[in-house]
Amino acid sequence: MGAVLVPHLLDKGYLVTVLDLMIYGEDVLPNHPNLALIKGDIRNRKLLEEVIPGCDAVIHLACISNDPSFELDPALGKSINYDAFIPLVDISRDSGVRRFIYASSSSVYGVKNERNVTEDLPLEPLTDYSRYKALCERILLQKRAPGFTTLILRPATVCGYSPRLRLDLTVNILTNHAVNNRKITVFGGDQMRPNIHIDDMADLYVQALRWPEKAIDGKVFNAGYHNHRVREIAELVRNVVGDGVEIVATPKDDNRSYHISSQKIKRELCFAPSHTIEDAVRDLVDAFANGKIPDPMMDIRYYNIKMMQAFNLK
Repeated sequence: MGAVLVPHLLDKGYLVTVLDLMIYGEDVLPNHPNLALIKGDIRNRKLLEEVIPGCDAVIHLACISNDPSFELDPALGKSINYDAFIPLVDISRDSGVRRFIYASSSSVYGVKNERNVTEDLPLEPLTDYSRYKALCERILLQKRAPGFTTLILRPATVCGYSPRLRLDLTVNILTNHAVNNRKITVFGGDQMRPNIHIDDMADLYVQALRWPEKAIDGKVFNAGYHNHRVREIAELVRNVVGDGVEIVATPKDDNRSYHISSQKIKRELCFAPSHTIEDAVRDLVDAFANGKIPDPMMDIRYYNIKMMQAFNLK
């Protein structure tokens, strides 16, 4: 997400500081006079105390992303996703940061029977990854204070091209296989999956810096586009990629569905995504055609689990 968000912020004239382990290299971010890159670990309290003072806002994206990556090393996931969160919030508030924007996850709801999952439904996380996301939300809301505005966003699955590309997410996976194998395998197919284009998500974070405090302080918003069944996403991908792409369905025991409503953010903040899933697929197809995604099946940098295994982060 950061590799797309940072250029958006720079284009809008912001001075940006990025704190990151740089596992994927520094070349995924632009060389820009208003960008400071700091290679470091978010768990390093001393480093946070050096970097955060002087910042007006914090957009907290850093985490071990999704259930499979978290489950590789639960202790590591907890240390980054949860243990590091409390000092990060405290240091931010004590250093004069005026706005803290937290990237949570729509997975905090668990599986609901309701047709539309809205922000007022109880959180019932099913995994440690989503449980710690929910706990961090609670902590952030507890630490609200005058002059320290907090905003929690629960994004759908992000899709589309990024210089730091993931090919282990539904839309991106299906597009990769459609382009490079001319075959899409759909496991199950009836599961609902909410998605949002990466450019829309970047725009949302930029907007979150601009909305009046009273409009967002202490608020929680879902952020998604349309909810589609996996088999419908496969058909959308095939329609964009073109003829000759085969869709093969195979049974799957895990039929969990996620169907989030993003009406609240549209109603209260007038935010609505402007890019479709088809747009995300087209962006990926263009990137494949232009050689921006070399060795997409084998290069481990596109796959979080493989990168974590190779990097052996502790």
